[in-house]
Amino acid sequence: MTDVLTWTIERRLELAKRAELLRKELGELELEVARLEAAEVVFGQWSEATDGGRRPPGIVSPEPEPEPEPVAVTVGPGAGGMRVVPDRVEGMGLEALTSEYRRIMEIVAGADGPVMAKNVALALGRETTPAKIEPVRGQLRKLSDRGWLVRTASGRYRPR
Repeated sequence: MTDVLTWTIERRLELAKRAELLRKELGELELEVARLEAAEVVFGQWSEATDGGRRPPGIVSPEPEPEPEPVAVTVGPGAGGMRVVPDRVEGMGLEALTSEYRRIMEIVAGADGPVMAKNVALALGRETTPAKIEPVRGQLRKLSDRGWLVRTASGRYRPR
């Protein structure tokens, strides 16, 4: 009696799995049919408009507009793909950084030891809420990733 019950349960589970696979395959097939129907419509419209490709589609190109006069653009860090924080190379000074990043570097350099993002945020005059600390943490990480600061294992930052 137990064998029949076990076989029935196993068979039901097998069929349920197979039915799920078939539903998935059916959904994929229906999607492909819909794509092919859309392609048929587009091809039919193209074929009608071009007499089966024997004549141009009759699309009129607009007249080219005159070239606009060039405008002088001021380029600063962060513009046109420039990095706000460049990779640090030997001999590069803080003048390569924006004023905000220079201020962060001064705070870290003036500290007694490695500093946390919270301490830097406080020194910048910001609140100690996560919404105010996280951007500072991102700036510190960016300075660290680009070679300006060193990040310790405890997540604190110190000058290079």
